[in-house]
Amino acid sequence: MAEAAAHGNGMRFELLGPLRALRADGDEIELGPPKQRAVLAVLLHQDGRSMSYDALVDAVWGVDTPTHVRNLVQKYVSGLRRAFTGGPAPELVWTGSGYRLSGAAIDDMRERHALLRAALAARDSGDLRRAGELAARGEALWRGEFAEGLTGPYLQAERRRWAEKRLLVLESRLEGDIQLGRYHECVHELMRQVAAHPLRERLVWLLMLALYRSGRSSDALLAYEEARGRIAEVMGADPGPELRALHQRLLRQDPALSPGSVPGSVPGDVPRGVPAA
Repeated sequence: MAEAAAHGNGMRFELLGPLRALRADGDEIELGPPKQRAVLAVLLHQDGRSMSYDALVDAVWGVDTPTHVRNLVQKYVSGLRRAFTGGPAPELVWTGSGYRLSGAAIDDMRERHALLRAALAARDSGDLRRAGELAARGEALWRGEFAEGLTGPYLQAERRRWAEKRLLVLESRLEGDIQLGRYHECVHELMRQVAAHPLRERLVWLLMLALYRSGRSSDALLAYEEARGRIAEVMGADPGPELRALHQRLLRQDPALSPGSVPGSVPGDVPRGVPAA
């Protein structure tokens, strides 16, 4: 069961997946129709700052503003206030210049931030194993896409931003696992990620290194050729310099690429850190 929110109102909010609001006893709160939930998600993301009426409308509806949108905003705000009744709850008020949701936080996001900060500190101290464990715990908080199922320009942009952040964390975690010698374990995950993101060269780079250090040098070279073909077909270009450089080092069997090489001896193989996002 998720822990109660730490800010003292007895209500927990989660956005790393479908929006959820939970009371201290774990009961989930009914938050109303999708647009009402979108209003709440946008206001939660302001972290206690006031948001003007016009900015809220743009965030939730964009150019597709319906007729009587002011009535809809008031209706949804009233609906959220009703949903929060029945115990300690955040406060949703009109400040005169905008709407402000106070006494609330995106709790799973805060927990993820804390875990990734701790992972970065562990990485900086040289404890790659601990860094990987903490990063994996942070990623385990995800239940789907950011604010999954909710629409609107603001949330859609945040969803794209979070998808990129998750990939950066994944790459850093897999990079650390390779340095710890977990080549075989990484190969399967990297193959799956390359299939999902075929033009993401960092994932191909890591896959090539993991394959090579697993004793599969021919597969590592094949992974490069397949990536080169995809990039040429889609982008009309060659792979970037880091991918090309690794390919050349694989061809000449650079000793620094061998499983027994010192971690960080491969340019670009030093962990870039776990993004504290």
